[in-house]
Amino acid sequence: MTALERLVVVGNGMVSLRFLERLCDHAPGRYDVTVIGAEPSPAYNRVLLSALLAGDVDEEGCRLREALWYDGQRIRLRTGQPATAIDTANRTVTVGDERIGYDRLVLATGSVPIMLPKPGMDLPGVMAFRDLAHVDTMRALKGSGARAVVIGGGLLGLEAAYGLARLGVETTLLHVMDRLMERQLDARAARLVRSAMERMGVRVMLKADTAVIEGDGRVEAVRLVDGTLLPADIVVVAVGVRPRVDLARQSGLAVGRGIQVDDGLATSMPGISAIGECAEHRGVAYGLVEPGYEQADVLARRLAGEDAAYPGSIVATSLKVSGLPVFSAGDIGDDAEGEPIVLSDPLGGIYRKLLVRDGRLAGALLVGDIGEGTWYRELIRTGEPVAGFRDDLMFGRATPAPKRAAAAALPEQRLAA
Repeated sequence: MTALERLVVVGNGMVSLRFLERLCDHAPGRYDVTVIGAEPSPAYNRVLLSALLAGDVDEEGCRLREALWYDGQRIRLRTGQPATAIDTANRTVTVGDERIGYDRLVLATGSVPIMLPKPGMDLPGVMAFRDLAHVDTMRALKGSGARAVVIGGGLLGLEAAYGLARLGVETTLLHVMDRLMERQLDARAARLVRSAMERMGVRVMLKADTAVIEGDGRVEAVRLVDGTLLPADIVVVAVGVRPRVDLARQSGLAVGRGIQVDDGLATSMPGISAIGECAEHRGVAYGLVEPGYEQADVLARRLAGEDAAYPGSIVATSLKVSGLPVFSAGDIGDDAEGEPIVLSDPLGGIYRKLLVRDGRLAGALLVGDIGEGTWYRELIRTGEPVAGFRDDLMFGRATPAPKRAAAAALPEQRLAA
């Protein structure tokens, strides 16, 4: 009997699991699979960490696959054991004192949170917001009267501040820019999101540049560049992530911002692929789950023998703060080139902005009602011409005329090209 090819997957996050699921669909029983995960538990839904912190879901709701699923698929799962070295010449991965041989290796090592190069960042009580352990630390503050400062007004910072506020923790959100989520929102949408955060009781401070974290043996305050002092019992740093590439770099793989891969997700080293937040494709390291899922699907098909290719992803962001859903995809900035189509209904809490460029949808920003977000994202991805239904584009796919008429009559509403 011919021996199965040995496939080792380093990383057991959401993208790694999606790859394994798709591989089981496309090539069941084709590989002898070992998965190496640094965290103590099997892959869980990291996207739901903010909902877990806020109490909207429980730990059970964050679980994806139990260890028994891996056993049932004949996948060896090793948790709490990070890979420490790759020997590309002998095709082995070192885990503890053991060397695991591979014929094919997939790196899905994810990313690590960025900690600002500011004094005091190493004090106890200063933390990122990245895993279940962080959630446990923050949930322990409930009812303690603790004061929290969250640094970073992007998606992760908003989620951390929202979750802390839901716990009843006095929370201040700092952002160095002049508006929240400046990469995903225009000025008007950012104001709506800020108002939603403030309704939750979060104090939002913009143009707030952290100078130093102060404390004697433990964090006690955050001092801003302008001298403002903010007392704090905990500081959550949520200013972004960077690809986890140390293992790849030490092994001689080509690394830019992330592990460089081609359209087949292959690295510079034969037999080694990379997917997810650790990967850099065509100069882009996405740092988001959805592009990683798309990469995982392509790689699973390739390992099943198909001639699949990854063309890149259209990045979309969704958020829900204090009952206010937000969706953003493509180019939506105030200075983005194109023809903006804007619908604004302040009383109804609805704001939509679509950007049409060269007869195609280039960006979509939805606040309050995001039901058509997936359709808009697909239009952006495919580049389908929209001239034939441009007048109805704002109202979504196959919108009945009565709905369009009602929307046109909403108070204080503006629809402009």
